[in-house]
Amino acid sequence: MFANRNDIMNIYNHITESKKAGNKLFALLVDPDKQDTKTLIGTIEKAKSAKTDFFFVGGSLLANDSLDSCIRTIKSNCDIPVVLFPGNAMQVNNKADGILFLSLISGRNADMLIGKQVITAPILKQSLLEVLPTGYMLIDSGKPTTASYMSNTIPIPADKNSVAACTAMAGEMLGLKLIFMDGGSGAKNPISEIMIRAVSKSVDVPLIVGGGISSGEKAIANCKAGTDIIVVGNAIEKDENLIAEIANAIHNY
Repeated sequence: MFANRNDIMNIYNHITESKKAGNKLFALLVDPDKQDTKTLIGTIEKAKSAKTDFFFVGGSLLANDSLDSCIRTIKSNCDIPVVLFPGNAMQVNNKADGILFLSLISGRNADMLIGKQVITAPILKQSLLEVLPTGYMLIDSGKPTTASYMSNTIPIPADKNSVAACTAMAGEMLGLKLIFMDGGSGAKNPISEIMIRAVSKSVDVPLIVGGGISSGEKAIANCKAGTDIIVVGNAIEKDENLIAEIANAIHNY
């Protein structure tokens, strides 16, 4: 856990040091549109008990203008770092600690590769947020997801391990500091361990994996395959008891 604001501004250092030490991290994904204050506070308490490493906050589409209140509630009830996981250029908030500055390297939509980032860059330059350059890779999960629809991109096929590995390599060579493989919210099928292992072996930067992880066993399997940060959101919305199960599995790996 981070002791103060100066420590929080070293989120990336914490991630890389954990990777070097072989320690796996757990990020709890919160969609502000799906949270009321009472439910969110309950989630925060469970996250604290489970020693959750990060809150990732964001969604493909925020319709209720609840991002600010969501972050404020988290920050006022715990000291777990809040990292923005933005679905678009509007999801920037200085109350958070960091932001995944995403480039959708799995797609061919120039707006998601660099266009939206140009709009957001001057805002982030003036903020206190720690900017985490992240290569974002959508992987086919067996059904269309909001992320693929909103980004107007085709996910990498679930069985194209070499395509995923080469895409991640290209992202690393372009200077991106993290690779995030995601099946999307409510993924029907999780990303295979074979693909995770192929990507993990192809890059040296930390690897984040999310989508379809709904048990401690699955989280451990992903850790064994080379994942450095496990992200879980949709499954916990259905059963908050999974917070402790998955967090304990990851931290005891």
